[in-house]
Amino acid sequence: MPTPDLSGHTPMMQQYLQLKAQAGSHLLFYRMGDFYEMFYDDAERGARLLNLTLTKRGTSNGAPIPMAGVPHHAMEGYLARLVALGESIAICEQIGDPAASKGPVERKIVRVVTPGTLTDDALLPANDDRRIAAWVGGRGHGRETVGLAWMNLANGDFKACESTQELLDAELSRIAPAELVCAEQADMQALDASELDAAISRVPDWHFEADGARDTLLRHFGVNDVGAFGLDHLPLAMQAAGALLRYVGTTQAQALSHVHSLAVDAGGDYVVLDPATRRNLEITDTLNGGDGPTLFSTLDHARTPMGSRQLRRWLQAPLRDNPQARDRQDVITQLLQAPDADGALRALRDALRPLPDLERMATRLALGTIRPRELASLRDALGGLDALAQATASAFDARGLLADCLGNVPVDPALHTLLDRGIAAEPALMVRDGGVIAPGYDTELDELRQLAGDNGAFLLEVESRERERTGIANLRVEYNRVHGFFIEVSRGQADKVPDDYRRRQTLKNVERYITPELKAWEDKVLSARDRSLAREKLLYEQLLTQAAEHAAA
Repeated sequence: MPTPDLSGHTPMMQQYLQLKAQAGSHLLFYRMGDFYEMFYDDAERGARLLNLTLTKRGTSNGAPIPMAGVPHHAMEGYLARLVALGESIAICEQIGDPAASKGPVERKIVRVVTPGTLTDDALLPANDDRRIAAWVGGRGHGRETVGLAWMNLANGDFKACESTQELLDAELSRIAPAELVCAEQADMQALDASELDAAISRVPDWHFEADGARDTLLRHFGVNDVGAFGLDHLPLAMQAAGALLRYVGTTQAQALSHVHSLAVDAGGDYVVLDPATRRNLEITDTLNGGDGPTLFSTLDHARTPMGSRQLRRWLQAPLRDNPQARDRQDVITQLLQAPDADGALRALRDALRPLPDLERMATRLALGTIRPRELASLRDALGGLDALAQATASAFDARGLLADCLGNVPVDPALHTLLDRGIAAEPALMVRDGGVIAPGYDTELDELRQLAGDNGAFLLEVESRERERTGIANLRVEYNRVHGFFIEVSRGQADKVPDDYRRRQTLKNVERYITPELKAWEDKVLSARDRSLAREKLLYEQLLTQAAEHAAA
């Protein structure tokens, strides 16, 4: 396809249109100052979907530019509304330095938000998963077969299977993806009769080709053979898994380090429930689409969102395997038959209630998108996690599956130590605001902060010294944002100023001066805040890199 001629457009619109070409059919949120702007067709579509005001500002290539935008601080709310409508959004950020840019500031697409690839807590329902699936049809074992792969990006769970065409509806109903990825030329007739409520995302057919899909999986997991996952005799499942991994990796624009395993899902392990049966049983949704009651809402007394989601998964995939069901029942028996079951269970519930969503935090930690206050919450939770596990094991005389679970709870204490040392007790919301890294963590940052925030003592010392040196009793040393630091002297005393004073400003009744000493201090102080924020951003990124090593645990 020939590259369109953009020479008639302004430099800003040339940059936008090049990025829009990368975004394809996704809405492009283009960062401009404090807003994410949409232009042209995106502006008209976004304004319609979000009920925004559509304006036209300036011209490019001889025509007015349709434009609509949302404030950057409110972006999450608009993203949530768009994703609920099945839309996908490419987020474009400024990555260049405006002060050093000649022309438009350099920008790039940093991530793509789609209905099935959400990781931000503000966009995710607390007690439900958002899965993304890939589907490919073909012939296998002498009959029409489908390959399915699905991923829960919020916790890194990645599975694949093969199924018959007849059971496709039941499998998709069990998986319940929010987004389904398929090839551009795929025949969707097999899904026409399904009751799938998912956004459909099409990708080039070659993403599903066997060799490319296999290479994607081997490269990501660092293995030599897909047999390591049990996919050597499941070619369609492998193709679906490879295409899905490629698609999800593209949306995040980085390695999916928290996706460290791929499991073959044996559909025979679960009771087969077709969509109509699921609907009539009202397992998680009511027949009329209301809030409840459902089986899930009746049983869900979990004290953490992690527990609610696990219960929902179990109810959506009822087991056919008796030994696994007995293991779960054995745990419940241990909890109910403890010497002081009521008191022990009450203590356990109280201890679980304040825990943050560690499962989703681990994902954002691995992706480097976790926010400072989440790290502070993670730090506080890790401080008591080991003691909670030990107390629970002791109170319930843990054995079997319960003992295994509790034995795997403790995380390396080094992570808690790192966060305790590095993150402020009550950090700011965003790194760019400063105040995220704890005092005492970095000497250079402490010095820059002191320099940027404590000028009073130095100015009083200079003022006292200059009054004594000049004999001008009403001399003052002050600062304002427009003129910086200055020494102010009344017009009647101006003949007493020393030779090293340089006039900075003349007002009606006063003269303002600067000295080499004060100018050097001014340069140092005015750059200290910028250098402090830059240093803090660097330290935070380094801390995240170290902390991410513990994400899997």
